[in-house]
Amino acid sequence: MTLSLAEVEHIATLARLELSPEEKELFRAQLSSILDYAARLRELDTSQVSPTFSVLPPRSVLRQDVPHPGLSLADLLHNAPQAEDRQFRIPPVFE
Repeated sequence: MTLSLAEVEHIATLARLELSPEEKELFRAQLSSILDYAARLRELDTSQVSPTFSVLPPRSVLRQDVPHPGLSLADLLHNAPQAEDRQFRIPPVFE
């Protein structure tokens, strides 16, 4: 699919880009090439590929959840601007 210069100008306007005539022609060719490649990919038969298929082995990127002791109440309230009844005191939000 070959894009026209008017389409490239429209895309540039949407992206708020100011392009020189040389850049417009360069991007017209590049975007047309990308769209041609996408059209080729649409021709592939993917009916036998499950939607969640991946070529990568399944693995968790998260670390193991290991409990650690937290801070004591005294340490937590140490830098509080105001504390009252073992809690942070904050100014009222609603009047």
